[in-house]
Amino acid sequence: MHIGVNVPNFGPGTDPGVLREWARTVEGLGLDLLMVSDHVAVTPDVAERYPEPFYEPFTTLSWLAGLTTRVRLGTTVLVLPYRHPLLVARMAANLDELSGGRLVLGVGIGWARQEYEALGVQFTARGRLADEYLEALRTAWGSTPEGDAARRVPIWVGGNSEAAIRRAVRYGDAWHPLRGTLAWMRDAVAGHSLPAFAPRIALRVTTEPVEGPERLAGVGTLEQILDDLDQLDRLGADTVVLDPYHGDPEETRRPDAAWQALAAVATHRRTPS
Repeated sequence: MHIGVNVPNFGPGTDPGVLREWARTVEGLGLDLLMVSDHVAVTPDVAERYPEPFYEPFTTLSWLAGLTTRVRLGTTVLVLPYRHPLLVARMAANLDELSGGRLVLGVGIGWARQEYEALGVQFTARGRLADEYLEALRTAWGSTPEGDAARRVPIWVGGNSEAAIRRAVRYGDAWHPLRGTLAWMRDAVAGHSLPAFAPRIALRVTTEPVEGPERLAGVGTLEQILDDLDQLDRLGADTVVLDPYHGDPEETRRPDAAWQALAAVATHRRTPS
C-alpha cells in the first residue's frame, strides 16, 4: 500500500519556500504521493476555511515536478466543473508527460456555492456537469495522437456520497473518499464493486488514545494511526493519503508539526514489527 500526503497549497504560512520544503520532506521520507487542493475564486465561503494565498494546483504541481524526481503528484481534488474539460484534458496530459508519468488526477464536484456563482457555473448542476466532463476527458484522451500516453493518468473520483461512488465506478480508476471512519469505509467497500480504493484520511497524532465510534481514521495515538493504516491495507486500499490540515489556517505557519507526524508514520511503517 502506498502512502501519500495532502500538502496545504493555501494559507498565511504557505509560500514558495514552504512548498519547496514540503516537497523535499515528502520525497525525502520515501512517501509515494504529494497532492494539493483546488479553489479558483477565493470567495468568502472558501476564505473562511482556506484563505489566500491559494496556489492553483496545475501551476503548483508543474513547479513541484521540477523540484522532485520520484514522488507522484496529484489533486485532491480538482473541482471538475470549474474548468472546461478539454482544458483539463490538455493540462493533465501535459503535466503527466512533463513529469514522467507521475500525475494522479483526483476530481470532485466541490461545495462552495459562492465560488460557483463567481465563476458563472450552476451550483445545482455540478453533479451532472462532473459526469459530462468525465466523459469528455475520456473521449479527449482517446481521440488525440497522444491519447495512449494521456490515458495513463489515473482518475480518482472524490466524495463520500452514493453519487460519488457511482461516479467512481462508472468513470474512475479509484474511489477517493475524504475523511471517514474506518467502520463507514469498511461498509462502503463491502457494499460496492469499486475500481480501486484510495482514501484520504486525517493525520492528527494525540498523546492519549481517542475512543468512540465517531473517531476519524488517522486521528489518535501513533499506534492507533498505524493500526488504521494496517486495516485500510487489509481493506484493499491501493493508496492512503494523509491530510495533516485540521481547519485552522494558522496551522500553515507551523508545518514542522505535520512533518514530524509524517516522519513518525514513515519510520514505523519501514520498521519490521
